[in-house]
Amino acid sequence: MTKRTVRRAVWPLVTGVVIVGLLFLLVFPTRTWLDQRRQHTAVAERVAVLREQNARLEKRASELHTDSEIERLAREQYNLVRPGEEAYALLPAGPAPKAPTSTTTTTTTIRR
Repeated sequence: MTKRTVRRAVWPLVTGVVIVGLLFLLVFPTRTWLDQRRQHTAVAERVAVLREQNARLEKRASELHTDSEIERLAREQYNLVRPGEEAYALLPAGPAPKAPTSTTTTTTTIRR
């Protein structure tokens, strides 16, 4: 083998090693970076939703500490009344009466 044939055999090998090295240096970290960016976006959206829910819950908690809301819940959920008031319970209406049904049927026969 001459030097020239050895060089021709070595160049494809060197080129292949360089290409594989570039893949490891550029492509694989880029995929990881894109995955991390996608995850970061998803987590940021989740944080925004949780902040909104947290704000609503804080508002509701502050409403629950007011006297008017406490009274409303006591009346609505526990049927409590103030001293001197009378409570009445309305019973639901019974089942609706059924409409009368006809038991007779008429049949017509056509003769030719």
